[in-house]
Amino acid sequence: MSKLFSRIGRRRAVEGAGAAVVVLGLLLWWLLPLGDDPPSGTITFSTGTRAGVYQKYGELLRAELRKDMPGLKVRLMTSAGSQENVERVASGEADFTIAAADAVETYKLLDRPGADRLRGVARLYDDYVQLVVPSDSDIQSVADLRGKRVAIGLPNSGVRLIATRLLKAAGIDPETDITPRSDGIDTGPERLGHGIDAFFWSGGLPTDGLRRIAETSAFRFVPISEDLVAELHDQGGATRYYRATNIPESAYPTVQNGATVPTLAVTNLLMTRADMDPRLTEWLTRTVLDSRDGIGAHVHSAQLVDLRTAIYTDPLELHEGARRYYRSVKP
Repeated sequence: MSKLFSRIGRRRAVEGAGAAVVVLGLLLWWLLPLGDDPPSGTITFSTGTRAGVYQKYGELLRAELRKDMPGLKVRLMTSAGSQENVERVASGEADFTIAAADAVETYKLLDRPGADRLRGVARLYDDYVQLVVPSDSDIQSVADLRGKRVAIGLPNSGVRLIATRLLKAAGIDPETDITPRSDGIDTGPERLGHGIDAFFWSGGLPTDGLRRIAETSAFRFVPISEDLVAELHDQGGATRYYRATNIPESAYPTVQNGATVPTLAVTNLLMTRADMDPRLTEWLTRTVLDSRDGIGAHVHSAQLVDLRTAIYTDPLELHEGARRYYRSVKP
């Protein structure tokens, strides 16, 4: 009788082990796109200026991609920002990038080369316009920038696009009514009060380039009113992607002293081209969503990446690989 029970016990143990293998196999199939080996090769990712959020996000995403796809080499390229990023992907100079929705729409409206090939991968987080002046400045509004030395961002940057539109909405000609400077987040903060009277920046919150000087330098933000955002919308076209909002009081605590700052925001999109390998794009999309918390621990704005909203990449159609991923995780 004891031998019988022993045989039954062994059989049940074997059956249990078999069931565990099946469960493990199903779990791996669910976790890994297409259930096969990770893609390999080389891709180029266009980021932004070295002190900006795009660059930091790109560095952290590359590290996460290395974990999921060890055979994939990711080459990062710094850039002036959104406008240059869109052009690089459209032309094939880069494979993936991040760009603000208004820059993407502007490129499409101008019917620039390759615009019809652009595709969305994920909606990421919002950029906030930050107009910075010395704390003792007499500048209280965008209209007060008339006659001042104003950094409006690098050529081909998203900052330049927004700053130019904002100035026009305030009745200021950016070429004749101010002395325009091309400083970005790399040099603007250090030159504030020493060659420039104000500078525009558009980026995720907080931006390291501003957060660092907030600890040692005295500056403040100039509010951008809802009325001015409404004036922007009257310009038509890509301005529909701007929305009135506030810089939360927690963004730069030592500067804001518990107060929010009225401004505008625009959505950032992770994007590629229609001819990008669907399987690689599916894997990359999965990594972007799965690494949100890890990247968000270092880039605060990345914490806002969300599966429920990532799929909305207007004005871009979703890439087929990204669409596969979102379908695979749909409840």
